[in-house]
Amino acid sequence: MKSNAKAESAKKLRRHIASLKACRLCSGMCSTPVSGGAILSRILLVGQAPGGKEPQLGRPFAWTAGKTLFGWFENSCGLNEENFRKKIYMAAACRCFPGKKPSGGDRVPSRKEIDNCSRWLQGEFEILQPALVIPVGKSAIELFIEYRGMSELVGRSWSCQYAGHKFEAIPLPHPSGASPWPKMEPGKALLRKALGKIAKHPAMRALKTN
Repeated sequence: MKSNAKAESAKKLRRHIASLKACRLCSGMCSTPVSGGAILSRILLVGQAPGGKEPQLGRPFAWTAGKTLFGWFENSCGLNEENFRKKIYMAAACRCFPGKKPSGGDRVPSRKEIDNCSRWLQGEFEILQPALVIPVGKSAIELFIEYRGMSELVGRSWSCQYAGHKFEAIPLPHPSGASPWPKMEPGKALLRKALGKIAKHPAMRALKTN
């Protein structure tokens, strides 16, 4: 990206995030929007929604699941949490904490809430034009790929289109400790395979050389 175009994209992204943080469209959400910052990157990580700690700490994947997620990337790509946050744009299906279910655990955002929030992701695709998207967890994966179960999706690369933009998606399971899938077969092997594909992707290789 040429310097003038890069500066213009950075300006657009900062304005975009300012608008995102001011959003109060979904009355059922239990926090204000969480953002990872205006990171110009050809790689997007798309999560499901913030947990209860993320709004307090002011960044995505700031608690236990984040430690697991960043451990995956450090072990496979040599990218620790600090560098990951500096080099990869972090988005989500929903940007606010949905609250807790009466039975315990975080509430899954409704389809309307996800649709309401899609304007932000669409804007990020328009500005960043990602080459690689890493959707993490079911709610994020099914934004781009018909969901058929983790064993059918993780460990493979998918050619996708979203908001008029073509890109490659490599899905990952959610790193929540509540999910046993990444810790047992075939999940363990498929997770390793997916992370290996991410490490070898041209966008990740270019990122690591910059």
